[in-house]
Amino acid sequence: MKVRYPAVFGMFLFFLLLCACSRTEPTISYGFIQLVYYQGETESGSAGRFSPPEERYSFFVIPDAEDGIDDIEEMYFYHDKQELRWHIDREDWIIHEYEGTTWIGTRAIAMPGNEKLPRGQFRAVIINRGGEKSERLFTFDAPAENPYPFPFLEISNGSWRIDSAYPKNQFICYDIEGNFIKVQELEDRDGLVSELNLPQEVRTVALWAEDPEYSTSALTDAVRVR
Repeated sequence: MKVRYPAVFGMFLFFLLLCACSRTEPTISYGFIQLVYYQGETESGSAGRFSPPEERYSFFVIPDAEDGIDDIEEMYFYHDKQELRWHIDREDWIIHEYEGTTWIGTRAIAMPGNEKLPRGQFRAVIINRGGEKSERLFTFDAPAENPYPFPFLEISNGSWRIDSAYPKNQFICYDIEGNFIKVQELEDRDGLVSELNLPQEVRTVALWAEDPEYSTSALTDAVRVR
């Protein structure tokens, strides 16, 4: 006797294909927000005087997607209380690899006209190619007014000097084309450039001053060292 199971077999194929084609929504495993003050523009006719520093948020997340980072299509950053939204797509975001983990984000979250950025609760949303999305809340509570004056960097005649009230200070080192080379920790406020033992390819440095407690930093313009 031959037994036929066309309906059962068809149902089995249906569920097999359904499982094979199903997709899970992406998730945000982790993220962070950092406030960075950038040196303002030089005021016209006022040598050595600058306009107020520019505020920008650096915002990065670790996405967890079924097909990896290539499955993420776009990202949004919201401040719902003030009804603000920033859109970051694949052409705009930065991909950063650190210790085997992939981060995506931007260093360009800013307000029009150099207005102050809001503090408080933010909402991050990532969307994959299939339109599925996930969100996560973040809180940033740095002081509305920066407690530190903007730092100062001077390099002249083989010597360097910084004026910074921030608890942590570093040189960000670049080559002649502006490519990042290394971070140089600073223990003093002045000294000889030669005693820094910078790699030969380093041509300019910028001062990165940081307050880790409030995830707040300041970055000066790069200055030539050789």
